[in-house]
Amino acid sequence: MDRLAFDMAHLLAGGLVLVSFMMIYQDRLYALLNVFALHAVVLSMSVAWQAWIQDAPHLYITAGIALVFKALIIPGALHRIIQRLGIHREVENVVGVGPTMLAGMGLVSLSIVLMLRLTEVADAFAREDLAFSLSVLLLGLLMMITRRNAVSQVVGFMSLENGLILAATGAKGMPLVVEISVAFSVLIAFIVIGVFLFRIRERFDSVDISALDDFRGDKK
Repeated sequence: MDRLAFDMAHLLAGGLVLVSFMMIYQDRLYALLNVFALHAVVLSMSVAWQAWIQDAPHLYITAGIALVFKALIIPGALHRIIQRLGIHREVENVVGVGPTMLAGMGLVSLSIVLMLRLTEVADAFAREDLAFSLSVLLLGLLMMITRRNAVSQVVGFMSLENGLILAATGAKGMPLVVEISVAFSVLIAFIVIGVFLFRIRERFDSVDISALDDFRGDKK
């Protein structure tokens, strides 16, 4: 039974890393949002599995929050923003997909080697989840810095936060009040980002951040 619990936790956490690579690969905003919703579903499954093997019922609430907000509400709202603002539907990259994927593989390797060495005294569940969660976090950060479009950067930020949730649940969970506050802080951040997208669209007629460089005169 313990072996099955370990293998399933390993599979779900590894699946989250795989879906992070799928997000990096996408070149269309709608496809990116759909994959992000899948990312949230896998996160919800992983947290629910941790709730079962840790006998921590409060983590089921965390899984539900991830499923409702991140798999349904936030992707749906971003779909509406794209439609309403008439945003360019292609994901614009600072670096090509190939080099970005290679950089991502390097970050995952670094994460696994680093965390397995730093957590030698921890139990197997915590070690695996912390290694995978750091990988998800770094891949989210990589997506943020290699994308020009503001919407894709928002998705990168949200996937980064998914890695933080995976780390917290794998390390024997966190207090329910913290989980709820994190969920609502993310929701508030999403609302603020949405307002900024509208403002940017009104002011510059684009949400490509390179337009801001042109406005400042940084681009020659």
